[in-house]
Amino acid sequence: MVVRVGAVDCGTNSIRLLVSDVDDSGRLTDVHREMRIVRLGQGVDATGEFAPEAIARTRIALGVYADLMKSIGVQRVRMVATSAARDVPNREAFFTMTAELLGTVVPGAVAEVITGTEEAALSFAGAVGELDSAAGPFVVVDLGGGSTETVIGDVGGVKASFSADIGCVRLTERCLHSDPPTADEIEAARDVVRAQLVRTFDAVPVEEARTWVGVAGTFTTLAALANRLDVYDPAAIHLSRVPLGRLAEVTSSLIAMPRSERAALGPMHEGRVDVIGGGSIVVQELARELSDRAGIVELVVSEHDILDGIAMSLR
Repeated sequence: MVVRVGAVDCGTNSIRLLVSDVDDSGRLTDVHREMRIVRLGQGVDATGEFAPEAIARTRIALGVYADLMKSIGVQRVRMVATSAARDVPNREAFFTMTAELLGTVVPGAVAEVITGTEEAALSFAGAVGELDSAAGPFVVVDLGGGSTETVIGDVGGVKASFSADIGCVRLTERCLHSDPPTADEIEAARDVVRAQLVRTFDAVPVEEARTWVGVAGTFTTLAALANRLDVYDPAAIHLSRVPLGRLAEVTSSLIAMPRSERAALGPMHEGRVDVIGGGSIVVQELARELSDRAGIVELVVSEHDILDGIAMSLR
């Protein structure tokens, strides 16, 4: 039996939709994918609360998604909220809004906050589904706006994971205030990342990994730039490989660029212009550690991630 499902991932920076037909084996056939930058986590690191304007932006985007899901016959829906929604005490307004809109698609549907462990497992399932099992074990890194999930496993499933409180939005808001950032700001950001990665690698035995897989918008944008694409092309980005030397070139360039130059890059989404430098710092520190600890020499970038994992969970 084939079921049409709707998966919604609401993170710190973006809200994304996947409508897919899923069969009994869990195989997905994409019907529609879409991403909108809503910056739900605006100011959360400093204030500890959702900003009203951030909830308003998210409501508009989710309303569009709900209308689309109704129009194309979605039968089951699951929406997960990740880092930003884990951190705030005033999230009731957010969940009231999401229940109202999702309920128009499937009565009783609500958004759910998932833990970092759950987020890592869903991301891993989505990311490795098309990879050759012989390339495992895989270390999958999901770099979001507010957190970074690192998970290691193979075709048998997840072995270990850790959710670190570093992401492109959180790091930018905390450390990178100038345009372009100063050397002191960059070094402060690296210190924050390194402290979190100590905890990450205490929990996740990345030394066992043979393949590094990066998912989510920072990684896919870096892959587009590393492969010198003129525009963002998901088909060209999916499962592309970026040598670590080329990755270092692209990330160093982005960190040093003023925002006006980043905005002029063909594959760059306008909602990533101000935070891609922060994401690049996280990626650089990850690359250095994975090279040293596991002998990793390249990054594999997947367009399939937590959204695909959410969809597979609905079969």
